[in-house]
Amino acid sequence: MESRKAVFIYSSELEKYRYPPEHPFNTIRAKRTREIVNSLGLLTGDGRREVPPVPAERLVLKKFHSARYLHALKTAAKGRWDTEALNMGIGTGDCPIFEGLYEYAVLATGATLVGAKLILSGEAEVAFNPSGGFHHAMPEQASGFCYINDVALGCITLTEAGKRVLYLDVDVHHGDGVAYAFYDRCDVMTISLHQNPRTLFPGTGFEDEIGTGKGKGYCINVPLPVGTYDQAYMKAFEAVALPLIKVYKPDVFVFELGADALAGDPLAHLFLTNNVYVEVINHLLSFNKPILATGGGGYNVDNTARAWALAWTVLCGADIDNHAVGGVMLSSTEWQGGLKDGARVVSDQQRDTVMPVIDTVIEAVKAKIFPIHGL
Repeated sequence: MESRKAVFIYSSELEKYRYPPEHPFNTIRAKRTREIVNSLGLLTGDGRREVPPVPAERLVLKKFHSARYLHALKTAAKGRWDTEALNMGIGTGDCPIFEGLYEYAVLATGATLVGAKLILSGEAEVAFNPSGGFHHAMPEQASGFCYINDVALGCITLTEAGKRVLYLDVDVHHGDGVAYAFYDRCDVMTISLHQNPRTLFPGTGFEDEIGTGKGKGYCINVPLPVGTYDQAYMKAFEAVALPLIKVYKPDVFVFELGADALAGDPLAHLFLTNNVYVEVINHLLSFNKPILATGGGGYNVDNTARAWALAWTVLCGADIDNHAVGGVMLSSTEWQGGLKDGARVVSDQQRDTVMPVIDTVIEAVKAKIFPIHGL
């Protein structure tokens, strides 16, 4: 595998902040990911390094979020919470107030922005912030466990430097906040593969949501049926995303790597193994463009940390077999290293249920989007 200038963005400062214990979002996932890749020796050598985040500046946050919202978020985190904040989604069951809320959101966002800057300066070809991926946050609305939309701000930072951005979202939930941010723009193409919004939050992301004005045809949604498995997922990705990436010719990828599409996630109903993420990343790497990757959803902590650690090994071009000695043995005897999931058995009934829906979705997206791009 080809090693590349790869930056893992993390600091123990992020470990100070936790959502309430009963909340499904567990910030320990990034720490676990970091522990695994560190135990494999994959934070140093061969162009790899670890860089700490710095808090995002308010001036940058205001490029997507309103001053009114940021003020409400900050004051709510200090215990001054009112109905206006609640109307902005702050203090709900999904987006609770907890100690250090504002500081955490600003630091996690800052990590993504550090990655964007390192890519723009040429210091990184790949940057990964496992603490990022808050794709549901809107300009004046906390939503879906997300307070500040780091990935939208990362895209904005890259476009301000004149880059054409391809935003790819493989989280099981539709990347609605990012789609909204660029719905009428053509300098960011957003592609989101997610569980059918009829069966899952946030209820958006259908095939006919394709953008407007200059952005018409630059917002692509691929809703997937319950039970979608690796082969069906990759058929959709290769049929829809790959031709669009080729014709769009992005300068840089922003990749939201939610791991809640994995089988066994408690909040969703897809059936993937983490080998799908390896395939997707290898496709992205084949374009030879920088990749700014973030975490995202993923509510089985162990599965998510393994998936993100595996993703990092591929992103940074590590040959895992060379790192087996002294590494971690997790749950399998296969080296990429106990990181790769075993194959899942797919029943004939599951194939017969899922694949015709996948074919229908592919054709619907192609009919609405491909002619706009001359495909």
